[in-house]
Amino acid sequence: MLGARRHYAVPQILHRAGMLSHFVTDLTSARGLPSLLTHLPQRLLPASLRRIAQRRPKSIPSSHITAFNGFGLEYARRLKAARTPGDRTAAFLWSGRKFTSLILEKGLLDRRRGGGTNAVYTFNSAGLELLHAARQRGLLAVMDQTIAPKAYESYLLHLAHDRFPEWDVALAEDPLRGEYAEREKAEWDAADWIVCGSEFVRQGIVWSGGAEGKCLVVPYGTSHAHPGIEPRRRPEGRKLRVLFLGQVNLRKGIPVVYDAARSLAGKAEFRVVGPVLVPDGAREKLSQVAEVLGSVPRSDVHRHYEWADVFVFPSLCEGSAGVTYEALACGLPLITTENSGSIVRDGEDGFIVPVMESEPVVAALERLLSEPGLLETMSRGALERAAHGTSASYQGRLVCELAGLANR
Repeated sequence: MLGARRHYAVPQILHRAGMLSHFVTDLTSARGLPSLLTHLPQRLLPASLRRIAQRRPKSIPSSHITAFNGFGLEYARRLKAARTPGDRTAAFLWSGRKFTSLILEKGLLDRRRGGGTNAVYTFNSAGLELLHAARQRGLLAVMDQTIAPKAYESYLLHLAHDRFPEWDVALAEDPLRGEYAEREKAEWDAADWIVCGSEFVRQGIVWSGGAEGKCLVVPYGTSHAHPGIEPRRRPEGRKLRVLFLGQVNLRKGIPVVYDAARSLAGKAEFRVVGPVLVPDGAREKLSQVAEVLGSVPRSDVHRHYEWADVFVFPSLCEGSAGVTYEALACGLPLITTENSGSIVRDGEDGFIVPVMESEPVVAALERLLSEPGLLETMSRGALERAAHGTSASYQGRLVCELAGLANR
């Protein structure tokens, strides 16, 4: 696995379940020179070194981890130096191929096979060669598609850009987009099974030409539990508090948030939290109808959930967005799209609305404003639904699916 996807959720789940033979990654402070960073006062480290120090799956013994730290640092350098979408895609393609070649050159698949390994688990764009090698060795080949396929994402973003051009930077052409999409598709062909975080991801794979019969939908979970939270009640006379948290850009549906804030001026107050990635003119428009805070430290995120009555997340394309799980755990009803990959149930703990449509979002907020008790009822539903989105429930779903694959 490249990076620390969802705070190393999958390898740590497999380890706790006794299913992890070995974990291979690009950069970690669990092994080698980077481990020295964990012994230094974190507050004294620059942000870049602090992030490296935090790259550690704490529940996995270092003896069960192989990391190619030099390669990981070079990968980080290439991403930081990227100036165009094509540059970023080039870094992704290089890293996926280089990562798999390092694993095969080190003989890790052959070495671990004698220790009882019977399967390989990879992630999209960084596993093609491993999946081929696993099947040649008679190992089960599983890959995790963490977001909707590149081809489908590109299609949706072009539709959104045509509709809301003022909310997007110039849609730069990525000459490597097709190559990236073909690599993803080749991984689906090479895999025995494809784990999808949501039904939306499965639909994207089918739309892009992947085999529907290989897909296993396994919704994610979050460890951000907040016991003792009471259902939300809005005091009479106070405006409805609406929170958006995430990257402030076209892909996350920010034009819809703007339209809703403008339509409900005087009835609701909107707070937008996250890195602002829209043109200056769009940011100025948004700031006129909402409180735009920009990026905040992870430690401060919870207080914004506490402030809100409802969470709005009209995203165009996700895998299964972690913020939706966090919002449920905080008792917030959600207004979101199917494309967010959320576990929200329409009409019970929130509303599922179409992408790129402002009117349904406004209508849902109007209902919360006008129907006495609906906010509290949906907040109770959110807290109940949150039990389906915990780390423990995710572990149960994933382990159950993987344990049954050998018999299919």
